[in-house]
Amino acid sequence: MSAEAADRVAAVGSSRPSTPLQTSWFEFLLDGSLLEKHLQKSNPDPLPVQLIIQFLEQASKPSVNEQNQVQPPADNRRNRTLKLLALKVAAHMKWDLEVLEKGLTIPVLNMLLNELLCVSKVPPGVKHVDLDLSTLPPTTAMAVIIYNRWAIRTIVLSSFPEKQTKPGPHQMNIIVQQEKEMTENILTVLKEQAADSISVLEGALRLKKDFYVHTMRTLDLLAADAAANGETESSTAGLRISTDELHCQVHYDLGCIFFQQGCTDQPAFEKAREHFRQTKELFKKLDSTVHVHLDEKRLAGYWNACKALTGDCDPSDSLIRAHNHQAVIESFIKDNVTRSLPNHFRRSVLREFMYKVQQGEAGLDEVCHKLCVCNAIRDALEGDVLSVRFQQLLLKPSKRMVDFILEVCTRSLEKDRPSETSRRNMANFMKTLCESLEDLSLVFVVSSHKLFMELLREEERKVLVEQMRKRSATINLSAKPLPSFYDIPASASVNIGQLEQQLILSLEPRRIRQILIELHGMAERPFWRVNSKWEVPPDYINVILSIKDNLTKDLVYILMAKGLHCISIKDFAHARQLFSACLELVTEFSPKLRQVMLNEMLLLEVRAHETMAAEGSKERPPPDLVSRVRGYLEMRIHDLPLRQVVGEECVAFMLNWRENDYLTLQVPPSLVMNNPYIKLGQLLASTCKELPGPKESRRTAKELWDVVVQICSMSIQHKRNSEGRVGLIKQRESSMGILHRSKFITFIKKLREPLVLTTLISLFVRLHSIVRDDIVNEVTAEHLSIWPSSLPNIQAVDVEAVAVTVKELVSYALTLNPNNQSWLITQADIYFVTNQYSAALNLYLQAGAVCSDFFTKAVPPDVYTDQVAVLCQFLREVDYMTAFKALQEQNSHDAMDSFYDYIWDVTILEYLTHIHHKRGETEKRQIAIKAIGQTELNTSNPEEVLQLAAQKRKKRFLQAMAKLYF
Repeated sequence: MSAEAADRVAAVGSSRPSTPLQTSWFEFLLDGSLLEKHLQKSNPDPLPVQLIIQFLEQASKPSVNEQNQVQPPADNRRNRTLKLLALKVAAHMKWDLEVLEKGLTIPVLNMLLNELLCVSKVPPGVKHVDLDLSTLPPTTAMAVIIYNRWAIRTIVLSSFPEKQTKPGPHQMNIIVQQEKEMTENILTVLKEQAADSISVLEGALRLKKDFYVHTMRTLDLLAADAAANGETESSTAGLRISTDELHCQVHYDLGCIFFQQGCTDQPAFEKAREHFRQTKELFKKLDSTVHVHLDEKRLAGYWNACKALTGDCDPSDSLIRAHNHQAVIESFIKDNVTRSLPNHFRRSVLREFMYKVQQGEAGLDEVCHKLCVCNAIRDALEGDVLSVRFQQLLLKPSKRMVDFILEVCTRSLEKDRPSETSRRNMANFMKTLCESLEDLSLVFVVSSHKLFMELLREEERKVLVEQMRKRSATINLSAKPLPSFYDIPASASVNIGQLEQQLILSLEPRRIRQILIELHGMAERPFWRVNSKWEVPPDYINVILSIKDNLTKDLVYILMAKGLHCISIKDFAHARQLFSACLELVTEFSPKLRQVMLNEMLLLEVRAHETMAAEGSKERPPPDLVSRVRGYLEMRIHDLPLRQVVGEECVAFMLNWRENDYLTLQVPPSLVMNNPYIKLGQLLASTCKELPGPKESRRTAKELWDVVVQICSMSIQHKRNSEGRVGLIKQRESSMGILHRSKFITFIKKLREPLVLTTLISLFVRLHSIVRDDIVNEVTAEHLSIWPSSLPNIQAVDVEAVAVTVKELVSYALTLNPNNQSWLITQADIYFVTNQYSAALNLYLQAGAVCSDFFTKAVPPDVYTDQVAVLCQFLREVDYMTAFKALQEQNSHDAMDSFYDYIWDVTILEYLTHIHHKRGETEKRQIAIKAIGQTELNTSNPEEVLQLAAQKRKKRFLQAMAKLYF
């Protein structure tokens, strides 16, 4: 008996009454029927999400061999069963992402959904965006949709503010930090692939059929391969989800991601609005919303926000944008009667005006006050609590403001016959108004108003006025006025909240400093924690937090965090202002922080210049910037925190601007040894300088090859906590090379110099062909001859990693230059060898169009390789074997007989006539005979006539194909 089981038996034998025992994870392994029984309980213990965590934690535990070395989790029956159990629990929960996201961390949910992709037989190594969902089995397509829905939802959720976690015990902090790192790594990948996930889901919206998702039963069938017999791939296997249900949920998820992207890309709000519109329409249409999980109030908020942000909104909002402020106030007063505008929308309009005031726009204070009054009266009519902002307004009101309040009160009641509820609520509001006013003359203005007389009985009016007189006498007799609620420290918290809001919004350094001075005068606490999204690099955090003066510490932290955020959204002008102010501040007391800020300002200028280049600018960087980059790479200051990304982007900058002489000849050898990015930069620069070069110049290429092969050779590492137990899903890939593969790919995606990218593509194509070991279907690229033709330790290379990297690299290169013939051919070859023929043909045609002015000139003979019958004629030596094989294919999808007019090779046409006669296809045989009977194809014609006929057909064929694909 295991120790855990013994403890359970001991617990059962105890005479002390206790709660029912929690079922242990291993019991589900022993009894296959237990899971379903457990999940059907009204209050199962452990809960479903806890079971998922336990199953995956146990399945991912590493083993230890005889040499006490940690090994990756074994791929055995026990672990496979545990993963399957986790999937079955999620299936029982109907794959409700909202519940799963609340109960599981991002790393656990990532592992769960990757297992779903695996068991659903999603093709490994193929990007989801390259899959045709309509051709996949229903449960496979649904697995892809669920994963990509989770991906974009996770990106959106990660953008929301989070509570700061309180520090715990040291060991617990280490585990939390490890999980945070894993989460950040996953988020980085999800954000890089966000565009692909959006494309996948947009593709799902084009499918007009019901969907099916795995149930506990279909997952059981998958576990028993023989029993499944293809049932899980049939159109009716699994839980049915209607087209409208799935489309409603996908529209909502896409609306959320586009809304989030709208912060940095204004047109995205238009897309978000359209998706939310579709969501609203589909949601109304649905009879059942079992599989639709969305918050209707949040949807309404998104919808109103989109209308406001895109200009397609209610009249009041369009008036805001037209600066017709009085019309906005009028529309709010009228809406107090109709109550058609949602309260949250009215508040958002008020916030927009307040933001403009904070930004220094003149003349809007009174507009804000009047809108605040309108909203308060709307709240009063609905029986809601009056806002703090309105109550502050009543502390020092003017006669003009009180008159306006009374006017709005009068106009906010229905003219004909206001409801009894409205009359009672308005009466209570006017009593509250009188009680809040300290100036008796203003109280008299209210109490003598016609509406006050109508709504309050005479006895109520007399009592209220008498109370006001007594209060006034008490105040006048006191040597010191009695403090009101707003005079005691509670008012400070209100003011602090407003100042903190201004602090979050402001980008002006002097205003930030002024706000912090005011805040520190009210309370002594760390205001750099006000916004959890303010982040400075971990490399700098200790230096900043060691600043003794709290105001200075807050100011340095916030200026740096805001500057970094501005860089991330490419607002370089504000970033320069914030960083310059921070530099000026730290220069006074910290040489170390001064150098840190100089480094960050260098990174700012490098990114600004690279952004200009990416947008089409051909202007070379100024010599001063190149000199500063060199200075940074050679800098050696003891005990100075350095961010690796600065060095990484400096090296990419030098490669992109062809500063190869510096990287190959002038960079100090010690830097090459200690900085992996400089090492890579030097090898890339040297290899590019020597291209095409003599044979002996391949020594540098061999060095680059060895470095990249090591990066793609993987091992597994695991970390243990203080108790010797492996924490939750601690599997981490670690590279054996100078860089982790993910960091290497990130570095590659900062390069844009064509020769550097061509060199890397060439290297990975050669490496890919060696590890694939497929001599029939080869991928072509430039300069393949400079690389080795074999690997001494091929088993150590991660084949899938190489395949993914070469695809990512070529795809990235084509985003920079979609008309590079060599890259297009390489991408087409990759699609061809992975049996994605339609995509391959598309790219072959693009390559041909690029090098022939859209087929107005002859396509060079080395552009095309083995394709369908008509393309076999393009080869220097006509490939009859491939052509005949293609023509024998009865299930082909290449529009066979419609292209006979484009065939100029008589041998192929004769073969077509023969096979159609053999199959009894009379009409197709006649088409082939007609094609072969054209006089210009007569083999007795002079060679130049035959060549002219061939060229004419080539041009017409390729242009026809281009119309189909482009």
